[in-house]
Amino acid sequence: MTERSELTSTVLAGVDGSPQSAAAAHWAAEEAVRRGGTLRLVHAWPWLTDGVSTFAEPDDLPDAVQRTLAEASEDIRGRHPELDVRTDAVLDAPVDGLVAAAADAGLLVLGSRGRGGFTGLLLGSVSRSVAGRSAVPVVVVRDTGESAPGTAEVVVGVDAHDPEEEVLDFAFHEAVLRGARLRAVHGWELPPLFGYAGGAVPAGEIGQLEALETKLLSLALAGPREQYPGVDVVEEVRLGEARALVEASAGASLVVIGRRRRPIDVGPRLGRVAHAVLHHAEAPVAVVPHG
Repeated sequence: MTERSELTSTVLAGVDGSPQSAAAAHWAAEEAVRRGGTLRLVHAWPWLTDGVSTFAEPDDLPDAVQRTLAEASEDIRGRHPELDVRTDAVLDAPVDGLVAAAADAGLLVLGSRGRGGFTGLLLGSVSRSVAGRSAVPVVVVRDTGESAPGTAEVVVGVDAHDPEEEVLDFAFHEAVLRGARLRAVHGWELPPLFGYAGGAVPAGEIGQLEALETKLLSLALAGPREQYPGVDVVEEVRLGEARALVEASAGASLVVIGRRRRPIDVGPRLGRVAHAVLHHAEAPVAVVPHG
């Protein structure tokens, strides 16, 4: 049986030959190097399935699939010769196949769009669906999503009223791996009663509410700060939940957000904030399941 430590150090990247998947594979390779783990490059190929097998033998794959996997692995090995790189073709539809394959990994990395996407869209349906269903954290990378030179900051969205341990632990751990500062952003909204009242909200009342939100954020971070004493943490409270994270993403190396696990697999799987951040953040976005 595979040891849990090996599972969590394995990084899986979905590849389909698109520029976005190439960017995702390189991002995943760097992450695997940081974790001291293995990189698995996976291509979903549903047309060979017999309803029983899970992975295809290399000789059974069409030339185009073999070439896609070979070119991706050669490119990665050229930049990271020390990295253990493995390739697989999953015999399933892209969403189901990637979700299933990721069960034995610690992280799944995808491009924002694949070959089947419309060029005007920032986030493809496969990436969105996998991020909403995966049991492990999913990072969505755009081909222009590399951080600016000299930046070393991880941004994490924190619900100060209901902080999630899994999300915070992932973000702090990523900050440690990168030697990065962690910016903990709590976006908040005015209570509904202010909207009903009409007119401008007195500045003094906004200040009082913001002071309370700031105190709640500090309390939410007290435990992780103690667990990761070496991480430099910046606490930030802003009006506007999704907007706060999108604005904070400029120049960051990674944005971390949470997604609540759903007991029933129906309906939308990504919340409003997660959906907005995935579409508009300027950095790669990690979606961490919790609850």
